[in-house]
Amino acid sequence: MASRALVLGSGGVVGIAWQTGVLAGLAEQGVDLGEADLLIGTSAGAVVGAQLAAGVDPERLYAGQLVPPDGEPAPRTPMSGLVRLVWNISRSKTTAEFGARMGRIALSAATVPEAERRAEIARWLGDVRQWPARPLVITAVDAETGERVTFDAASGAGLVDCVAASAAGPGIRPPATIGGRRYIDGGMSSPGNVDLAAGYDRVVVLAPVTRGGGVMKGVAEQIAELSPRSRTALIEPGPEAWKQVVGRSLGGMMNPAHRPAAARAGHAQALREAPRIAELWRP
Repeated sequence: MASRALVLGSGGVVGIAWQTGVLAGLAEQGVDLGEADLLIGTSAGAVVGAQLAAGVDPERLYAGQLVPPDGEPAPRTPMSGLVRLVWNISRSKTTAEFGARMGRIALSAATVPEAERRAEIARWLGDVRQWPARPLVITAVDAETGERVTFDAASGAGLVDCVAASAAGPGIRPPATIGGRRYIDGGMSSPGNVDLAAGYDRVVVLAPVTRGGGVMKGVAEQIAELSPRSRTALIEPGPEAWKQVVGRSLGGMMNPAHRPAAARAGHAQALREAPRIAELWRP
């Protein structure tokens, strides 16, 4: 039987909502991406991937995203953060150099305490606190070396800590400590880290954010670099609809108030995409 991998990319709290909407919509049409032989989660995708790999019903995840945020605050995301991101990409010669630059920003930034952020991640994950039986890889970046790292059940690191690391946006969220080292957002290596699906026969990529830039490869570029034998499908938000949901700022992607609209947009998109994905995914 052909091997299948599901890649879940970065995209803030709105990206979590959009991906859960897509997963629920596909499941309604009989396409269960949770059956993947490997799930790869980056940032927002780490949250969704952990829940999906643990067998949480996509419809339950979707319903949770439709609930109003009830005063949940959005993290402070000044425009200067986006400017620094673009500037550091343009100045870096390698992805590790870029990661280290962003790591320095993260380590010096004033954010909420790490314990508070970890508790928030634990709330997002709900009952999912241990590594699931289904293979799951979570990406992060070492804040000092800038190198990408991957965590799985064999790593010995706690699941909640690994998800917190993968979703630790520099300057917005505190770096996560695992084994005495500090880690930042896996999206600082790539918005999708699709290359980790190399060798799988069928690969579906859910990517709220697809653009790379400078030394960072975009999602489409990484898909193109997979083996010609790999059949692939990319689902990404339509650009105009995405702008309507989150606006044009980085802060829009971090704003919990946008979750319900993003989840509904993903669900509606999945109903249109289901025939294409089913043709690739089903045995």
